[in-house]
Amino acid sequence: MALDKNPTNLAVAVDIGGTFTDVALVDGTGRSWRAKTPSIPSDPSEAFLNGIRLALQQAGASATDLDQVLHGTTVATNMILEGKGARTALVTTRGFRHVLAIGRQDIPRKANLYTWVKPVPPVPASRIVEVDERIAAGGGVLETLDEASVRAAAAQIRGMAVEAVAICLIHAYANPAHERRVAEILREELPDLAITVSSDVLPVVREYERSLTTVLNATVMPGVTSYVAKLEQRLDEEGATPPLMLMQSNGGVAGAPKIRVAPALTALSGPAAGVVGARAAAAACGIDDIITVDIGGTSADICLIKGGQIGLTQHGAVGEWPLALPMVDMITIGAGGGSLARIKDGGLTVGPESAGARPGPACYGNGGTEPTVTDAHVALGQLPARLLGGRMVLDIEAARNAVMSIAAPLGLDIETAARGILAIVDNHMVGAMRVVSVERGHDPRNFTLVPFGGAGPLHGCALADLLGIRSVLITPAPGVLCADGLLAADLKSEFSRAMAIPGAMDPATTEPIIAELEEQATGWLDEEGVATDMRVIERVGLMRYAGQGGEIAVAYVDDRAQAEANFQAAHKALYGFNLGAPIELVTLRVHATGLAAVPPAVDLAPGETPAPDEHTAVSIDGKSQQVPVIDRAKLGAGAGFAGPLILTQLDTTTFVPAGWQGRVHASGGILLTKEQA
Repeated sequence: MALDKNPTNLAVAVDIGGTFTDVALVDGTGRSWRAKTPSIPSDPSEAFLNGIRLALQQAGASATDLDQVLHGTTVATNMILEGKGARTALVTTRGFRHVLAIGRQDIPRKANLYTWVKPVPPVPASRIVEVDERIAAGGGVLETLDEASVRAAAAQIRGMAVEAVAICLIHAYANPAHERRVAEILREELPDLAITVSSDVLPVVREYERSLTTVLNATVMPGVTSYVAKLEQRLDEEGATPPLMLMQSNGGVAGAPKIRVAPALTALSGPAAGVVGARAAAAACGIDDIITVDIGGTSADICLIKGGQIGLTQHGAVGEWPLALPMVDMITIGAGGGSLARIKDGGLTVGPESAGARPGPACYGNGGTEPTVTDAHVALGQLPARLLGGRMVLDIEAARNAVMSIAAPLGLDIETAARGILAIVDNHMVGAMRVVSVERGHDPRNFTLVPFGGAGPLHGCALADLLGIRSVLITPAPGVLCADGLLAADLKSEFSRAMAIPGAMDPATTEPIIAELEEQATGWLDEEGVATDMRVIERVGLMRYAGQGGEIAVAYVDDRAQAEANFQAAHKALYGFNLGAPIELVTLRVHATGLAAVPPAVDLAPGETPAPDEHTAVSIDGKSQQVPVIDRAKLGAGAGFAGPLILTQLDTTTFVPAGWQGRVHASGGILLTKEQA
């Protein structure tokens, strides 16, 4: 699936967000074209095709010229968040019907200990059926599967009017034989239902997380499968022949067949693509340590990258539900350009509610009347009246009227209220940025901030000021960086096996397991057609101190002393101390990667800073000031400038405050630096 460095090769990447659909098109020489079009919530596939057509039109090409199609989708995420997934039943071992209801003893980080109410399980007890069987923790069969009980369960499910079935039997991670036989029988008895097996989705210990992940996978399977089929149909009708590749939450892409089996792997895939794109853009400028903040229409996604390495976690969540699948370690909060500003209990609040794509901010002219973060930027003059290369005209008067609706009750003028809206949303984001940096032992001042998404560059310098960061990187196309990230993403998959009984690492036990996992990884890379010289297979061990409730992923080696030393170093880096307790190996994992053949970089031609295209009135510190506006496309490599300044481009707008200076890098990125006080 690697893209050859040939001028005739065209790869297109499409990222569908809540407000806009972003497209990046690149050929084998590194030339690129980008497009941005409004999302269509009622039919995302329509915006998918509209965006591809726009990009192809710019390149003077057609869909038949495409050699690679990549896509980041929020379909699974939205179905989980909105509770609109398929009606699902769960099949489990007799005696374990209430695992989902019991859950865990902990509560969410920001919840009130005394008022928090446990969320209702996605599958009620009335749709959970039990079968007679029992596998031991070591994988041995304690009770043979009673197939009559499985057929009886099928009869029960038949009367539940469900669309999907999740199968999660006790200790199936150690021996999946019973689960697979149950799946065979249910597919025979219930051929019209989508069937999900836990050993295909998450073959690891912890019954609650494994059960919940399997259920969530089942609930989104019909919807995602239908969506992917519709995309493939649209591509086929357009004459595009390459297989569709989809972004996963772990920062890699995979083919549609894998996603059909485990669609939950795509949850939070859009933000993951952006992180991959930000890392690539920073690396082109020689920067390895970054904090990324992706500010879209509804949310802000924050991630820290140290030494160019994107961290993964299996403790992520979508909404109220923990999702124990490998995903990029980031924090998401409800803060975006569409976040609504409202008066509650006499005070001003911003988000997490959003105006969404429809009606959107008041300035979009689609019927929105409530003030949003975008309206605040417009009211202050930081956002020009035309977006998307002039295709979208903003209604400045509507934005000011919306902001006035909260300014008047608070006794404020429009500009003061607008600054208040931005100050509140910026502080929300800074709080999340401190979680990924300060709370994990990193000084944010040692990192470069990379703001992206449609609204990111408007907030970049303000966020940096609040954190004491003096370096901000504006990537070449911040508003479509998630699409760019798809083009830079590798093929990725993980293959795991939980140890029968956690304990000290014993190579005699672990090496056969690792060998089997590597065989599975190699088989998957073969299926994806990855060339031998483009493959990377990594061994990982999830380890912990005896008695701990969570593990740390470290590089696995077949030497116990070295493996434990790796764990000790990782534990100290994360928590600041080590314990004198025994160390246990809980899970073995193999990461399989098919490296993307990235097209050669195209250096930006040198150039001087051009004269401003125009000047516009911007409210700065309570005073109106004429600020120069420059089309970023006119800036050549080496060009410099100083704020206050507004840079415009197709996909975003960058506001550079006073005290900040900019210099254009040969890669096309712009490095903003804060003047020393």
